[in-house]
Amino acid sequence: MTSELERIKILEGKISKLVDFLNKTLAENAALKKKIKELQAVKKEYESQTTKFSRLDEHLKEMEREREEIRAKVEALIAQIDELGI
Repeated sequence: MTSELERIKILEGKISKLVDFLNKTLAENAALKKKIKELQAVKKEYESQTTKFSRLDEHLKEMEREREEIRAKVEALIAQIDELGI
């Protein structure tokens, strides 16, 4: 009888450890899920910023092209004025 009682106590201890481990694992899982959500939000923000940066970069390149066109036209006008001797 004592032997069975000891085995039950051992089993009870093991079950208690298992429950503690399970609770710890569930808490870690919840923390990891929270971290995943946070990282997904950060990723979404980075993707948004990357898209915005790409649009701004394209706009800058377009403005640089326009600037070069205007510069060429102004230089052509100056050359024409110089030819007139003014």
